[in-house]
Order: sequence, then C-alpha cells, then structure tokens
Amino acid sequence: MSKQKVLVGMSGGVDSSVAAALLKEQGYEVIGATLRVRPEEGENGNREDALCPVVEVEDAIKTSEKLGIRHYVFDFRDIFREKVVNYFIDEYLKGRTPNPCIVCNRYVKFAALLEKAGSMGIDYIATGHYAIVEKNENTGRYLLKKSLHSDKDQTYALYKLTQQQLGRTLMPLGSREKAHVREIARSLGLEEADRPDSQEICFIKDGGYREYISQHSEAAPKEGFFTDTEGKILGRHLGIAHYTVGQRKGLGISFGKPMFVKEIDAAANKIVLAEERLMYSPGLIAGDLNFIPYDKLDSPMEVSVKIRYNAREVPALLNPIGTDEAEVIFKEPQKAVTPGQAAVFYEDRTVVGGGTIESVYRDRF
Repeated sequence: MSKQKVLVGMSGGVDSSVAAALLKEQGYEVIGATLRVRPEEGENGNREDALCPVVEVEDAIKTSEKLGIRHYVFDFRDIFREKVVNYFIDEYLKGRTPNPCIVCNRYVKFAALLEKAGSMGIDYIATGHYAIVEKNENTGRYLLKKSLHSDKDQTYALYKLTQQQLGRTLMPLGSREKAHVREIARSLGLEEADRPDSQEICFIKDGGYREYISQHSEAAPKEGFFTDTEGKILGRHLGIAHYTVGQRKGLGISFGKPMFVKEIDAAANKIVLAEERLMYSPGLIAGDLNFIPYDKLDSPMEVSVKIRYNAREVPALLNPIGTDEAEVIFKEPQKAVTPGQAAVFYEDRTVVGGGTIESVYRDRF
C-alpha cells in the first residue's frame, strides 16, 4: 500500500521544519514547499522591496535535503498581492486595523497550497502551526482546538479555515511545547533549531507599515483634525493611515496627560482622542463570520472571546444578528476594541468561530 502524501509549507523556520520531520517519522511521504509571496531583492529596482529573503528558500531546501524529502518553490506572489497586500492597504486607508496573517492563512497558506497539492495528487497539506485539528465523529465536522500549551496557541489566526481546508490539513505541533520542538531540531542537526521566532508582518520591513502604505498606495495621506469626544479640535493629524485605535505614542502632539486614539472616522478624516478611562467598550458587532463546529449560530451562547492576537480571552455573550453578523457583549468592558481586527470565539479549548470587528459600542450600558 502506498504512503499518503503530504505537502508541508516550509518557511525555513524551526516549526515547519520539525513538522516535516515528524510527519516523515509517522510514515507519510513528505514533500516540502516554500511559498514565494513577496518581491525578491532588487525587484522594481528598490532594495526596500527585499521582502522575500533568498535565505529562507535556501534554508528550506537545505533542511529538505537533510530530511531526505523532495522540495518545491511555488510562486504565489500574485494571489498574495491581491488577497493580502491590497487588503492591508485598503483597510488602513479606511481607518481600520487589518490582520493580514488571518487573510494570508485562509487564501494563501491553505487555499492556494491545497489547490496546488490537489493538482499534484497529494492528499494533505501541513503547517507548523500550534493548533489541533480533530474530527467530531458524531457530527462529521472538523474542529479546530487550541494547542495543549497555551503560550504558543495560534488558533486566533486560523479561525477563518473552512471544513474543506481543515479536513485536508495536518498540524503535528499542536500537542508539543516550543522547547521540545527546538530539541527535536537540534537532534536532527537543523541550523534553524535556535533561530528566534519572527514577530513582524512578513512583508513590512522593520515594522514600518506607514511608510509601506505611502510607497504602495496612490492615495496621498490627507491631513485632518484630532478632536476630543465632544468634538473640540485638539490639533492636526498626518493622515488616518498613520494611526490605530488604542495608540498613545507617536501622535505628534502633547496634552500634559496620556491620550489615546479612541475612534477613527475615515469619512470625516477625523481622529477622536480620549483619556484611558474612556477607552473601554461594553461590546461590538462582528461581521464576515465563520463558524467551525456548525454552519451558523442560531441562538445566543456564552463564549470566551479574544479581540486581538495577544489579548487574553474574556467571557462574553454571543448573539446572532441576521445571516452574517453577531453581537458580542462583554461581561466586563474591554479596552481599545478595534474595527478591522478579528474577534474569535471559544468554548473551552474549541474554536467556535470568529468574525471581523465592524463597529464598537462606545458607551457603557
């Protein structure tokens, strides 16, 4: 009987390399794949566009050779630009704060890679994400569950995955600690064993998203006014794409007390500032929903919710509204709830689903 084949997305980092090694050990025929999604060094004559370092590809190739597996490099730059980069720029220009990793996971790392795997006659894809995919034998649906070690759990960025994607995806690191993953890499003699994790958005050099938007958008930044919550003008801003809800530093103006970005009104080109005590919201409306254990939510349910990647989960009531929106009412008001970010819902360790934060309740009930 022939082995089941799995196409492993390999970034040159320790997690994806160990995922490939573990799957080979488990008896799969493993094929490595590195995705070109960013411009190569020197493309467009601009070294600042050197956002897909050749070293990543070279490291993935070396690791594949060491593991004794085939390796391919796939050019996904067009779909990455269409689905991720354009979305990223458009959201900031609308006064919202995007999460490009969530969009990239759904449309590039999973959808496009699955399509490529299918064309090659490969059964599964795999990634180095810290999460667990399980099938509920009673319902026949695939579930997404938190990593057993919460400090590395990555389910927040995966809530958009579909049943078809989950059913053909393997995530062998979901039950392992990062320290153990590094030990495995050392035992295999992999150079990436002690390499630091990447923390930045992959296509933004040194975290300079404002400069990136200016360089890659035809819309010139338009200055406008900072106001307080009563509408009083406090000063001028440099353009709404330079700011995000919750921001305190870098406002370019001093008030003698801490002031935060509370709201960005793109239509009026206005940014509302407030003291910290006014930054708390009792709830939000989320749209573009995706549920995992079921197709839709028919009745209210108690969940825990994360409103940004590094936020702690907080208890809330989730109420369905119409066909593709839900209301989230926090048990305790939350600070700096940000339109454009994701709200992800959990029931114990299981991801119920999530959606994009469309609007925020401004006042306490």
